[in-house]
Amino acid sequence: MNLASIIDDHQADTLALISRGRPTTYGELREQVDHLRGGLASLGVADGDRVALLCGNGRLFAISYLATLGLGAVSVPLNPLSPPLEIEAQIAEVGAKVVVIEKLSAPTWDGVDRAAVPSVEHVVSSAEAALEGVIGIDELLTADPVDRIEVEPDHLAALLFTSGTGGAPRAAMLTHDNLLSSIEQTLAAGDRLRPDDLVYGILPLFHIFGLNVVLAMTLHVGAAVVLVQRFDPLTAADSIRERGVTVVPGVPAMWSAFAGFDELPADTFASVRLALSGAAKLPLPVAERFEQRFGIPIAEGYGLTEASPTVTTSAGIETRRGSVGRAVPGVEIRLVNASGEALVGDVGEVLVRGRNVFGGYYEDEEATAAALQDGWLHTGDMGMADDDGYLYLVDRSKDLIIVSGFNVYPAEVEDVLASHPDVLEAGVVGVPHPHTGEAVRAFVVLADGVDIDEEALIEYCRDHLARYKCPSKVLVTDELPRNAGGKLIRRQLGTSLAIS
Repeated sequence: MNLASIIDDHQADTLALISRGRPTTYGELREQVDHLRGGLASLGVADGDRVALLCGNGRLFAISYLATLGLGAVSVPLNPLSPPLEIEAQIAEVGAKVVVIEKLSAPTWDGVDRAAVPSVEHVVSSAEAALEGVIGIDELLTADPVDRIEVEPDHLAALLFTSGTGGAPRAAMLTHDNLLSSIEQTLAAGDRLRPDDLVYGILPLFHIFGLNVVLAMTLHVGAAVVLVQRFDPLTAADSIRERGVTVVPGVPAMWSAFAGFDELPADTFASVRLALSGAAKLPLPVAERFEQRFGIPIAEGYGLTEASPTVTTSAGIETRRGSVGRAVPGVEIRLVNASGEALVGDVGEVLVRGRNVFGGYYEDEEATAAALQDGWLHTGDMGMADDDGYLYLVDRSKDLIIVSGFNVYPAEVEDVLASHPDVLEAGVVGVPHPHTGEAVRAFVVLADGVDIDEEALIEYCRDHLARYKCPSKVLVTDELPRNAGGKLIRRQLGTSLAIS
């Protein structure tokens, strides 16, 4: 098997991608992937090598991803807008041999210290990303094709960085079978994707939702996807209406923007038969207002990177407000208490089992052992189920913050703030935000006699973290609330502090 074979059996003249207004048929896509596979092989990329994709949503990402998988190599999708220091750390951790960049990520890559990423032997770029020492993608696309290799189901396909179920960012190991199983399980549930669908691809492809639900599933069924780099509600609405988009996967922040944009006409989504929401809990008022305005219910689902990602979906079944739907075929869910005992009709931790569940975190046995126990993935999310098997998420694990569908763990932000020479300690929490669902708020204790500007601390974070992880507000306090054991009590941040 090989996940890259998902594009094989579709008519050559059928539309596969639209990227920057340029259509690509399945015949063209297969030809480009074949040549790029040969081009990467000419650079020495082979079975097991890591290829980092520092690309936005576009044709370059799609062909690079499929070509990498076809060689038995491991794809490592990264956020193209992350700061250089974060990119350095991630590439060094996985030992990427080749990095693929484009115009969007060229400034980031230009700031990377090459001495910090010694494993990188080649950098491949689009024509617009003109940097010294890089190989143009057009050159590789002229290489002689090489055959795609067959791999075992448990062969590693992708490493995706995620805050996961336990805290600090780490690379989740997803196999060819994990990814393909999730696609097949999702398609077997409810209202499935059809070959004549046109999918709106705004979800970032470096995120598992965009990678496997939007891109790979679309290509698997022979449908077409419009790949979009940036979200703007008016532009998106125009594109959806003019192109006749039929399936729109999104995150709550996107649906909130649509629901609150009063200038959009009532027929904006007339062509859409399936509106999907995931990555974070969809607020009930947003779902209700959207359906009232446009006449389309939003089918909410639940998943996580470690499950490749789909666990439940509401697509094709009765929508129950507040529920993320039922488990897709082939996926089992258990709700357990702190002692691991199964619960019925009560709130418990959500455990997941199925072929879609990952094999663990890269080179992190401790985190893997905590997440995978007796064949079950411990998600850390709390929920309850009704008599019909509908799952309702009632809380999130520990102190996870979700900004526009992306996981932010406070400890990571706290570590960065605490590394500033003027900061003694820091505490971070999530606060409600009308557009992103939540925002990051930080509380810091400064060194004696120091007076530092809030914006300077925020800018410091931007140098070390992806923008969505950075605090929107930093407040100075005399001390942080801690329990008798010295552990930070985050729930008390902002409620019992003397703000300076």
